Amino acid sequence: MIKKNFKSIAGVTLIEMLIGVVVSSIMMAAIYSTYSIVNTTYGQVLEKAKVSRSSRDLIELLIRDTRMAGFKYYLGDNDSDYPKESYLEYIGGATTVKESHDPIVIIPNQLGHSIEDTVSTPPPKHNPNDTCCDKIHIVYDDFDQNDETQPYKRYKLTYFARPLDDGLDSDGNIINGRYGIYKSKISWRQAIGQDTGSWVADCSECYHDELIRDYVEDMEFVALDKNGKVLNPYPNTTSIESRNNLYKVRAIDIRIAFISEKPFFRFESTQGKERQLTGFSRTIRSFSDRNLRDNVVVTVYTRNIVGQDIF
Repeated sequence: MIKKNFKSIAGVTLIEMLIGVVVSSIMMAAIYSTYSIVNTTYGQVLEKAKVSRSSRDLIELLIRDTRMAGFKYYLGDNDSDYPKESYLEYIGGATTVKESHDPIVIIPNQLGHSIEDTVSTPPPKHNPNDTCCDKIHIVYDDFDQNDETQPYKRYKLTYFARPLDDGLDSDGNIINGRYGIYKSKISWRQAIGQDTGSWVADCSECYHDELIRDYVEDMEFVALDKNGKVLNPYPNTTSIESRNNLYKVRAIDIRIAFISEKPFFRFESTQGKERQLTGFSRTIRSFSDRNLRDNVVVTVYTRNIVGQDIF
């Protein structure tokens, strides 16, 4: 009978197994932490790219339309017996915003808009410290050779904001309070041979309350003169001083503050270390939530505003 010597048999002891389990756990924890960091960073990059992409679309619209402010179409000699230049009535200066044909009118800190250009009860802002948002009216001319009744056109574009939210939480607080940027377009109706006309909202090119960008924190317009100085008060029709600035505008500083659709940071900020957002003339605002807020700022030159005889 052969006697077996178990001491000579190679194997793994309990201590070695425990050490292996601990080392494997440490490695798995390190791999998971690395994956979590990479995944979070990737999500942040995607969210920031999404904010940048959508903000660029809105900014491009504002740049294009602001450059059109005050544009006047001149046809000159033609074979269709159309007037050589625009015959449309011009109403500006000492008028209401509703009637105004002035190239650019800025209304600060006003939400909402109506076709009548009056907001009897502006929508409530998300909190008393909120200054969102400025409103801008842009007027320009165009021409349609296929419209024999009214070949010369005049349009008024309005960019404005309205509050949006995702409802209320259990404590009654607004979830992800934000604003949407809307756009409206109306047309001046005045046929050939008529001495006067009126703004209408039922033309084929007209629209109202068209949402063009969601998840906005603020929208601000600052008018600059030929020396690059801020025009104060805003170019508007409400006072003699503001009317005097209507045709001094040579550039518009545009600031749009965007908020991310999803949480961006891993943690909320602690008291005293809140994340901050500011603007040209806005007070600094602090936020403790996890959302990203980012400003996009551009300067647009108003190349068609040269004097009060623009129309």
